[in-house]
Amino acid sequence: MQNTESFIETPLAAVHRAAGATMGVWFGCDLPDDWGDAREEQRFANESVALIDKNYHAYFSFTGPDRARYLNAILTNHIKELASGAGVISLLLNAQGRILAEMETFASADELFCVSYRMVREKLAEVLEKYIIMDDVTLTDETEKYGTLAIEGPEAAAVMKELTGFDLGGLAELGWAEVNAGPQSRGTSGAIPCRIVKRSPGGVAGAEFIVLREQLAPLWDVLLAATRRHGGGPMGYRALSAQRLVQGTPWFGYDFSEKQIPHEAGLEVSHISYTKGCYTGQEIVERVRSRGQVNRRRVELIFSGDVPENGADLTLDDKPAGFVTRAAQSWFPPGILGMGYLVKESRSAGATLQWSGGTATVVESRNV
Repeated sequence: MQNTESFIETPLAAVHRAAGATMGVWFGCDLPDDWGDAREEQRFANESVALIDKNYHAYFSFTGPDRARYLNAILTNHIKELASGAGVISLLLNAQGRILAEMETFASADELFCVSYRMVREKLAEVLEKYIIMDDVTLTDETEKYGTLAIEGPEAAAVMKELTGFDLGGLAELGWAEVNAGPQSRGTSGAIPCRIVKRSPGGVAGAEFIVLREQLAPLWDVLLAATRRHGGGPMGYRALSAQRLVQGTPWFGYDFSEKQIPHEAGLEVSHISYTKGCYTGQEIVERVRSRGQVNRRRVELIFSGDVPENGADLTLDDKPAGFVTRAAQSWFPPGILGMGYLVKESRSAGATLQWSGGTATVVESRNV
């Protein structure tokens, strides 16, 4: 949970409060902490199916004949080669190679649709607009038009099949398709039109539903009923944060931001193409790549004691060694897990550091 006095209101916040959820601020937005039992909610994601409100996204549409060339010149991954129905994850860097945003791009025949974060929406829109100079591209901010819900866990594919008739096994990761969701999902009037995106956190197929904002509440009800039928239910961000730490997945705004370059954040394999040609910040990325190492790097940690606060200092032999970015209590498996940044001398696997409430042991990262 982010420590901030301000937050962005989200479309389903009143629905969640009425259902008994405790709300918090996550990704700068008003989102559920839990529905009373974070342990049970993490169990849903591991043993049945969890329903998640992901209304922290910003959405941008790019049209025009130069849209692929334009995005390819500012994002770190291949956009020109993106086929219709496919998606890719990238970073937007500044000229100094620091991370301004994490962005996903989805291609259709006449549009590139980008998904990022509402907490950087205004700044991101300004940067994206600035780079459009001679390109024949139209940028449209569609953040107020759409919302996102997600299902994940071993029963997620079965829920998808039940509600839409669609088989997730036919999609590549980040592939997308247009479907109708609901008990009458065979095209009748009761169905809700959605764009679904395949995601496989922890290697298990799940899906996000991108839907018109006015359809969010009806879709939430449909998905909630279906997850309940399959032994699951809603999952708040206390459990989701723990689940992502178990999976070794860093979060933008928590575990990496404009304070880091991609190699420090451990994103140089997952988010960057080294064959696509020039993009903003590429010179720094290539320089760091050729040097082969960075002084400070993101690591995964296991803690003793209580759950440390974001930003807690880490020491080794009473010397400053780094800091914690995010930590959470996990129940599947049990333990206090987190991420942080450590200097080179302190980040070998198995190294034990100290923080004010206990110890932090370095585990080998799965994202490097």
